[in-house]
Amino acid sequence: THAVAAATAGGPGATGAPASLPDALADRLTADGVALHRPDLGVLVAAVPDDAEARAKTRAEVEAVDDEAVRLRTAVKSRDGFFTTFCISPYSRYLARWCARRGLTPNQVTTASLLTALIAAGCAATGTRPGFVAAGALLLFSFVLDCTDGQLARYSLQYSTLGAWLDATFDRAKEYAYYAGLAIGAAHGGGHDDVWAPALGAMVLQTCRHVVDFSFNEANHDAAANTSPTAALSDRLDSVGWTVWVRRMIVLPIGERWAMIAVLTALTTPRVVFYALLVGCALAACYTTAGRVLRSLTRKARRTDRAARALADLADSGPLAEAVSGSVGRRVPASSYSAPFWAALAAASLLVGPLFADNGGTWWAVLQAAGYAVFAGLAVAQPLKGPLDWLVPPVFRAAEYGIILVLAARSGAPGALPAAFGLVAAVAYHHYDTVYRIRGGTGAPPHWLVRAIGGHEGRVLAVTTAAALWHDQGFTIALTVLAAALAIAVLIESIRFWVSSGAPAVHDETGEPA
Repeated sequence: THAVAAATAGGPGATGAPASLPDALADRLTADGVALHRPDLGVLVAAVPDDAEARAKTRAEVEAVDDEAVRLRTAVKSRDGFFTTFCISPYSRYLARWCARRGLTPNQVTTASLLTALIAAGCAATGTRPGFVAAGALLLFSFVLDCTDGQLARYSLQYSTLGAWLDATFDRAKEYAYYAGLAIGAAHGGGHDDVWAPALGAMVLQTCRHVVDFSFNEANHDAAANTSPTAALSDRLDSVGWTVWVRRMIVLPIGERWAMIAVLTALTTPRVVFYALLVGCALAACYTTAGRVLRSLTRKARRTDRAARALADLADSGPLAEAVSGSVGRRVPASSYSAPFWAALAAASLLVGPLFADNGGTWWAVLQAAGYAVFAGLAVAQPLKGPLDWLVPPVFRAAEYGIILVLAARSGAPGALPAAFGLVAAVAYHHYDTVYRIRGGTGAPPHWLVRAIGGHEGRVLAVTTAAALWHDQGFTIALTVLAAALAIAVLIESIRFWVSSGAPAVHDETGEPA
């Protein structure tokens, strides 16, 4: 009110030239130190004409704007990966308009994308060269539809909680189903190649990459004094046009990743596909993680209680870790780097034995899993506000997924690796669901669910115990039962939440660099 009065009365900062009320108000707010957002209008027109001549001129400019072209252009996300921007969006926007004119909804297109990817997985499972070629083509078309559903939502202004959740969830389901299809095809093809281990490894690495992204972003979502020399360097690099696209391609976003998978499926073998994925994802993980570690060490950010709570939720601690944290952890001296130290020690105590001493499937591994639970509890005993505390959730994910992979691969039990693939997929869905809920501002899944499925340390102890108790087919059955139980519990609660809560699901895997 004061600003309006001052602006209309020609208050401090007023000039002799007459100004419209909006312009005068904006000038007054700027003079008072208020940061104003001035959006780039592009071809749109916005003006407050002072007389009839200016009004007629402005009206003519407004009528000259092609609203349809603007809607079609703005249906495409402004920041996306190179492949999506230049190879998909130039024509997928017209497919979105075609769908809108025929009354199709974004959810229907999202479902069509899922069905197309599942058919692609089925083609890959045939293990034949024509099947692989068809699988690659269908996977690319599935990605076109995946881009189209969001563009259709923006073009027709059809936004929904369910739609955002379906889009976020189906991306993971499509990719994992396709990996499984390739593994089945390799086993049933002419070479009878068993690639379940690299398939599971690719899934583990890709999921851990995403957890790094999520954890870092949540840790710095609302941090104060959140600047660093490396962030300034990143901004300078982005000022050079071609470096933006190179840096977005390096992180192997979904567009580049799926294009690589599709082309290699059609031209090579499933083993080559997974090896390329492992190498590409490993390089991308090193690049993004190193950049974020450097930023964290050079910035002087003050993290909030909300960030600490989000990281604690992403850690996914169960009853065992909570018991250690409450009884012992509070009395252990803490430092800025104690949380990642204890998390790294937990992962090492769990994985070193099975990897290098080959003691997986023994009671020594169970004892190491118990040590993992203790160290994991110490890692989350204090609020996760340290500069590198965002590394705690990714380390826990790598440890949990990694031990399942190692035990299944070393067991030699028939079907153990496919069962482990299903188990990791079920657990990964729970972790993705946690991220989407936190990003939507609704917090993590209910605590009773986290406790019921054991937390990461409880599941690790369960899997290592199963490996020690049962061998051969018994271990496969145990993994299958555990995967089914987890999937049922997590899916029922997740579907109930997203259908009834009305919370926004925030999912955006683009080509953003570190």
